[in-house]
Amino acid sequence: MEAQDGRRWYVVQTYAGYENRVKANLEQRIATMGMEHSIFNALIPIEERIFVKDGKSRKVSRKLYPSYVLVEMILDEQSWYVVRHTPGVTGFVGAGSYPLPLSEKEVREIMGRIGKEQVKPKLEINFKLGDTVKVKSGPFEGQVGPVVDIVPEKGKVKFTVSVFGRETIVETDYFLLEKV
Repeated sequence: MEAQDGRRWYVVQTYAGYENRVKANLEQRIATMGMEHSIFNALIPIEERIFVKDGKSRKVSRKLYPSYVLVEMILDEQSWYVVRHTPGVTGFVGAGSYPLPLSEKEVREIMGRIGKEQVKPKLEINFKLGDTVKVKSGPFEGQVGPVVDIVPEKGKVKFTVSVFGRETIVETDYFLLEKV
């Protein structure tokens, strides 16, 4: 997104695993070289997920774009030089040696993903359709049946059990189940 002052988001490539170091180095260089007027932000897009395996859930952060850092800046010779010569930076993403800014749509998409996901992480449930699961507690404790549907946004799993000799679909929280 371009502001009235010409700010745009650019993608900077880094050595693998150096994203945090490049961000810190760049922020330090901006302060020491007085570049606050043309380099505004350095951002590592991170997505939070909740991963469920064997009934245990854990929060996992993962980089959306490993080896890349987003930089909001007004591109001119001086700002290009400061970013390009930051330790750990291998170059800008663009055509030849000319950096290309992200489009408004790309920026909105990235900011939406990291903005919303930070507040409400996605659930990754380690069950697949057809897996046989057993209920660990609750009214159906001990019941065993195949998974027929997974609803990750609600943290629910639907599976079939035999109730009074009839196959019945039951929906329960993922953490009450274990794979058989």
